[in-house]
Amino acid sequence: MPYEHILVETEPPVGIIRLNRPKVLNALSFDVLREIVDALEKFDKDETIKATLLTGSDEAFSAGADIKELSEATPVGLIERNQFALWDRLKRTAKPIVGAVSGYAYGGGCELAMNCDIIIASETAKFGQPEINIGIMPGAGGTQRLTRTIGKFRSMEMILTGQPITAREAEKHGLVNKVVPVEAYLQEAKKLAMQISQKAPVAVRLAKEAVLKAFDTPLEEGLQYERRNFYLLFSTEDMKEGMKAFTEKRPPHFKGR
Repeated sequence: MPYEHILVETEPPVGIIRLNRPKVLNALSFDVLREIVDALEKFDKDETIKATLLTGSDEAFSAGADIKELSEATPVGLIERNQFALWDRLKRTAKPIVGAVSGYAYGGGCELAMNCDIIIASETAKFGQPEINIGIMPGAGGTQRLTRTIGKFRSMEMILTGQPITAREAEKHGLVNKVVPVEAYLQEAKKLAMQISQKAPVAVRLAKEAVLKAFDTPLEEGLQYERRNFYLLFSTEDMKEGMKAFTEKRPPHFKGR
């Protein structure tokens, strides 16, 4: 389907999604989010795509939710439309998502970035949850994912004051993987997505599931989930190929089965 608010392209084995609302700094309306989720789900079904790169522009990854859309919302209306279920579908994306973040990543933009599995940030990136400044609070996972990532006290400060943090501060607190110059962040993210794409696809998928499970479960349950996925991989052709290639001192040729 043609998209109105995002640009989608493929550089197999990497799929690329770019937010494309420059006039409003890539503000996240529900229509934008719906398009992002649709593109991600299509990439999940495309066997030629092994990882996805999600980005915006140099000026703004996304400056936050579309306030015009939310300003007239009512509790009942939000419940009936259940548009926040889009975030649940986003969370269920199976293939790894590498976020390439530059400029503003505020509010919903910060929450979108935190749904990525790895984040490469430019030196100009700023991360924030400024919803408190307009009389609301994060509603798409910001209070939960930010706290689990950078801890109670730092997230309390960000959420209750609305003050953003720089890319270097985000890196220091574990919110991003790497900070690079603005002219290099996109290429660095592509390089990382390409590196992941060379690994055994089933192992990548199950490893991602296991890491995310650590957010949702006590340690013992998480360990059991990890062990189950570990055992499952011993039924794959890629496991046999990977170990054979290792003993023969050659690169493996994974087939995703």
